[in-house]
Amino acid sequence: MPAYNEEAAIAKSVLGARPHADAILVVDDGSRDETVPIAEALGAIVICHETNRGYGGALQTIFATARNLDVEELVIIDADGQHNPREIPGLLDELRQGSDVVIGSRFVGGNGEGIPAYRKVGMKVLDTATAMAGNGLSISDSQSGFRAYGRRAIDAIRVSGEGMSAGSEILIQISDHHLKVAEVPIQVRYDIEGTSSENPVSHGVGVLMDIVRLISLRRPLVFFGIPGVLFASLGLGAELFTFSQYYRAGQFHYIIFTGGFAALILGLLLAAVGMILYSLVQIIEQGSSVAGKSHRED
Repeated sequence: MPAYNEEAAIAKSVLGARPHADAILVVDDGSRDETVPIAEALGAIVICHETNRGYGGALQTIFATARNLDVEELVIIDADGQHNPREIPGLLDELRQGSDVVIGSRFVGGNGEGIPAYRKVGMKVLDTATAMAGNGLSISDSQSGFRAYGRRAIDAIRVSGEGMSAGSEILIQISDHHLKVAEVPIQVRYDIEGTSSENPVSHGVGVLMDIVRLISLRRPLVFFGIPGVLFASLGLGAELFTFSQYYRAGQFHYIIFTGGFAALILGLLLAAVGMILYSLVQIIEQGSSVAGKSHRED
């Protein structure tokens, strides 16, 4: 479990998870309170970051440690008390049915009861953005931090980002590796104070911007190409209108001509950038595929 200044809830989280796990790992992300001594006193394995690296940084340490310990199953749960450790067996049961990843969803089996309306809207926006960045993986709760991973997923997932968008990055990698995903219903508490150090709106916008960056890198033809075609079409239409008006009425609309020309150039540049980046992505993916095949043969 990732933890940052969770002295008020860490004991309950560790004790609640203990009956369902062989070992409990707490990754302390630079806490300034008593999180570490409390977790250690309760027998948890504690790894400390000297500075606050963010949620993604904590996940990097969790997955690396899981691989080092050669674990078969990994459950990640928040340390702030929002998740109920008694729901861990439900995720593990589904994992043992053949799934590689099981996500605890706030929307499966219900309509997100108890979730503030503004959070629901933000979550659905992030769900859509995550699906666009991946290969169309449809998940009802892409931002859920309550998940279980099997051996294949533990070996495959390599988190690179350090922000809260790491959850979406993991889903994209799950899609890339064609891992089997399942969802089970969970309940999340929103009546606990101090569960987030960030404003929900600024947090959501930050995560969305990170996902948009991933889309621009993974889907350059969509991200740059579609706007490029739209701008180019708008610019071309403006130029045709300007010259038709000039030949018909002898009037030359300089403002429309200048704006249309600028839109046309911008559109062509965006389309060119999209095609260049797409070519680079294909080269990189082919290189990675060849390297992976060689590694398996060795």
